[in-house]
This record gives sequence, structure tokens and C-alpha cells, in this order.
Amino acid sequence: MSTPISQSGASSAAQEQFLTVLSREEAARRFQSHLSMQPLGEETAALAASLGRVLARTLRSPIDVPPFDRSLVDGFAVRAADVAAASESAPVRLSLNAETIACGTAPRLEVASETATPIATGGPLPRGADAVCMVEHTDPDGADHLLVRRSLAPGQNIGFAGSDIAQGETLLRRGGRIGSREIGMLAACGLASVPVYRRPRVAILSTGDELVQPGEPLRPAAIYDSNAPIIAAAVEENGGEALSLGAIRDDEAALEASLREALARCDMVILSGGTSKSAGDLTYRVVARLGQPGVVAHGVALKPGKPLCLAVADGKPVVILPGFPTSAMFTFHDFVVPVLRAMSGLAARQDVSVEATTPVRILSDLGRTEFVMVALTHDGQGLNAFPLAKGSGSVSAFSQADGFLTIEALADHLAEGARAKVTLFDPELRIPDLVIMGSHCIGLEIVIDALAEAGFVVRTVAIGSMGGLAAAKRGECDIAPIHLMDPQTQVYNAPFLGAGLILVEGWRRMQGLVYRPGDPRFEGRAVAEAIAAALADPACHMVNRNQGAGTRIMIDRLIGAARPSGYWNQPKSHNAVAAAVAQGRADWGVAIEPVARAYSLGFLPIGEEHYDFAIPESRREDKAVQAFIAALGRRDVGEGLRAIGFVPARDADHLGSGQ
Repeated sequence: MSTPISQSGASSAAQEQFLTVLSREEAARRFQSHLSMQPLGEETAALAASLGRVLARTLRSPIDVPPFDRSLVDGFAVRAADVAAASESAPVRLSLNAETIACGTAPRLEVASETATPIATGGPLPRGADAVCMVEHTDPDGADHLLVRRSLAPGQNIGFAGSDIAQGETLLRRGGRIGSREIGMLAACGLASVPVYRRPRVAILSTGDELVQPGEPLRPAAIYDSNAPIIAAAVEENGGEALSLGAIRDDEAALEASLREALARCDMVILSGGTSKSAGDLTYRVVARLGQPGVVAHGVALKPGKPLCLAVADGKPVVILPGFPTSAMFTFHDFVVPVLRAMSGLAARQDVSVEATTPVRILSDLGRTEFVMVALTHDGQGLNAFPLAKGSGSVSAFSQADGFLTIEALADHLAEGARAKVTLFDPELRIPDLVIMGSHCIGLEIVIDALAEAGFVVRTVAIGSMGGLAAAKRGECDIAPIHLMDPQTQVYNAPFLGAGLILVEGWRRMQGLVYRPGDPRFEGRAVAEAIAAALADPACHMVNRNQGAGTRIMIDRLIGAARPSGYWNQPKSHNAVAAAVAQGRADWGVAIEPVARAYSLGFLPIGEEHYDFAIPESRREDKAVQAFIAALGRRDVGEGLRAIGFVPARDADHLGSGQ
């Protein structure tokens, strides 16, 4: 058995031992060595309540299915020998017996030689009969006789007893998960209840004074607790029963009381937050004194997920996941899922992976195993894996990613063009019909909505106008949204295309300076005057945009060589710029007018820019690309764009000619 990191509840001891970084493999070994890694026990579940449960014992059929020989067609039960010579030109005449057999009707009369008994599909075969003639191959001959126009072989059109499931045949094996099809099979065998493993009850708590539960008003500097719902869903997916206990404030006594209650009620406790090196994080100290052996790993050489804390309290696992959503979910699937599935009786998770090429170089921290979420696209030659660099605090990254690739601890990067194994989040992945890479705009969502209604799967990757152009030239996307003005010609987008790309015009949107209303440095001034006033005031902070964005090029043109305070603050969206100004972290920036309105900011128009689409000429006739171009001309799409403050190119007497 491995030695726990610390049993001390003292703050100084906790800090000394804090973040003793272990390898991924050693952390998992220590954790599992203190756990039984066995199912928790058996219970009986009603068949109707067994969906998703795991069988605790192998089940065999107590009966034959079907339990009797039965007809597979509507027709007549006969002796095959009587109709062996039947044909269209020489039908065989049989006498009809004085009964008709339906489903659920037990036969009374034997089928004697040269007789037939009417029978429905599913009806039990009467004594003496060894075949069933389809009604379509017969003709009535008076009230009491039948003409048969086809010969039959013995056993034809009969489902024999046990032909589906034989008595004693294995239905489901121990450890199998019960789905809808399995329930149907068990019901056919008459089983009203099944032996299943008890599902491990998992308490889920969040820690932090900053957390607000979904549905409640969001107070300043607070965030919604998104970790608990996604962890609860992941627990259910992996055989557990989730018990969400809400968010616990940063109070040591309250936290310890909640944890001890959770351990008394549940088989596992999962917390999110409270693992980083901070005097305010009390969770580590509390968990260390809940039971033996205590904390066995605190700090793992992972990215994301380094501050993971693993503990065992008297045989029950206690896991403190990092607070950031991406870190929390990667560490959950890497460390918690194997334990949870073992406790629930489920087999180890079988990951599905594909090979893909990395079109860009991906840097990594040497000494830490890194998981990189990627979006998959297809370029005609194979799959490409684009990293989604949203950081471990991203909530949306998991829903936008198709899977992840792993960079081992001994590597500091993954080279451009490298072949990598991508582990899929969904084994039933559908590669998108249309890949859009470049500058993002809220107007784009209106066009994508129209395509989604038509059944197209669309993938968007926001990498800026220049990044989108480069991807389009390399054939890595179908459409690249751009808004770039050539300073020499004052023409938007067309001068940047190059060979092999065509331009389809989209819409016009107004860019401008955004500021908090009432700021005298901007209020009522012309743009040039406002920028001069901002640059002259050392206390006036700006918020910039990322390199490669069309807006960044505009900003650099406006301020020249000046590098005011905040210049190196470079978020990747108009919304982030507006939020920084609205929340007082910056005083001005450049964003589009609809976003300024949404954040109730002042707006000084700089100029109307063209948001258009560069398309590889080789993709122009693709069905999804044609659907995208057609959507730009739809009335409802145009109305949607106008409603949020954009002007469709066609309204401005511009045609999307594709030239």
C-alpha cells in the first residue's frame, strides 16, 4: 500500500505537501491501490426500471421463444406431402377443417391428410401440419375446399419452438448493460425483474463563494456553477447515481460538516474547486482528515488538470477536481471514470480513436502530459485536427470539440503535419458537411441556423481573418469569413484573395470606438479627436484585438506607432472587448455596433466594413457551399441580419458574384 501524502490538518503542513506533483500513472496507481475496484453489491430491479443498469449475474432463458411452433404468414396449415405436386396449372384440392387458428387460440383439430386449417400469422401450428401455405398462393373452391397453387417443403413458413431463443440459452452475461433491446428480450422470456449491481451513489459538491446556481441572479464577480451539472451527467453516464448537494461556501466548519454528511450518505464524493495553491482554499486540509489513508495524490503532471487531489476515506474515494471546467472534465474521465465503472460493475471504457493530421504546430509544457481538444475537418485527403485553444476555463470547448489528442510528458510540442491519434468524445461522430474558419461574427449564426434546419452539420473555428485565409489556401476549410481592408486601395477583402480563391459578399457592419457613456474623452467627439484624447491620457486604458484579426489591422492603422496602456491586452472577440470596457477594466476599444448596443456602451462610428467570404474555387460547387451561398440570399436570413444591425450586401447594391 502506498503512503498518503499528508494526514495533517494544519495549514503549514498542508502547504508544505501541497502540489507534490506526481506522474499521471503514479497518481492513478496510488489512488486505486486503496480501493477495492469491485462492484458494490447486488440488488433486484423491476424490468421496467432496469434501463441502463448493469447485470450482476448471467441470465439464461427459462423458456423457449417462441414457446410453440407457429405460423409466420397468414394462410393454411397443411401437410407438405399433400401439396408436393401443386402448381399454377395443376392446383391441389384440399378440404377445409372446421376451425380457424388465430394468435392465442389453441388448436383443437388435427390436420389430417388432404385437409387444411386456416391460420393467422403467429398462430400455433395444429397437430399433423408441417407447413403453411400463404393465402396468396391459394384460391377458394366452394365453401369447404381450397385450391393450392404452390408446392411446399416441410417446415416452410413455420417458426419452430425455441428457434429464436432456446430454453437454457444465455440471454445476457454478467456485466452487460441493459438497453431497450435487452429489455424486450427479457420480457419475451417472461422475466419481470433482474439482478443488477447496486449503483454507486456519488455526492457532488462545488466549493467557492463566487458560485451561483443556475436560475439565480448573477451578482458582480460571480459565476454560474457549471461543473456540478456536467459532472452529475458524467456520473450517470458511467453507471453511478448522482446526488448534487450544491455549492459550499469557503468556510472550514461548513465544508467539513457537508463532506462528512456526504460520506455518510454516499459511496464516493466529488468536489470541484479548492485545489489550487491559495490560503483561501480549505478543501485539501478538510479532506486530509476525513478518514484513512487520506490524501494520496495532490498535484499531477497533467495539462489541464495539474491541481487534481485524490483521497480515500476509509475505503471511499474522495476526489477534488480542479475548478476550471476543462480541467475538471479531463481529470474526471482520466481518474474517476475507471473507479466509478469498477464500482458499478461496468467494463472499462472503450475509447474510439481516429488518426488525423495537425495542420499547425501545437506547443506543450515539457514534463506534463497534455490533453489538447481538437475539432476535426476533412480536406479530401484525410482528417485534420485543429486545436481549440480556449483554455481550461472554457465551458464551451467540450461541446465544440470532437475529441482530444495527447502530447506525452517528454515532448514539448507536436509538429505541424504530424499524424496523431484523436480520442473521440462521441463514437458516432459525424464529420461536418461545411467547415468555416476565419473571423467570427454574430451574423454568421443566422446563416448557420438556416443550414442546420436543412440538415447540414456546420463546424466553425474562429481563427481570425488572416488565419482563415491561410486555411482556405491550404484547403483546410470550405469558407473563410474575412474583413480586411487594403490600406493602399481602400478596398475590402478582394486584394487579399490570391489564386484559387473566390469572394462571395456577405454583409456590411459598422465598426467603431466603444466607451462607457459620459466619458468626456470620447463623448461627443469625432473619432480622430477621441483617439488623440485617449492617447494623451496615460490613465486611459485600451483593450486591443488579437493579431490576425481584421479589427486589429484597423486599430493599428488608427493609432500608428503608439502603444497605449492596454495595447497588449488582446482578446479574440468583439464581445470580450465590450465586456472589458463595460466592466471598467478598459476605457475604450474597437467593436461592432450591435455588440456596443448589447453592452449599453457609447459608440463612435469609424466606418462600414465588409464581412465577406473567401471560398476555395475547388469547393465552390460542393452541395453545402452552394447551400451557404443560397442562404445569404434568403429573405428570412436578410431580415435576421438587419434586425441585429447589419446590412446584407445585396441591400447595398452589391452582388455575391463569386468573381
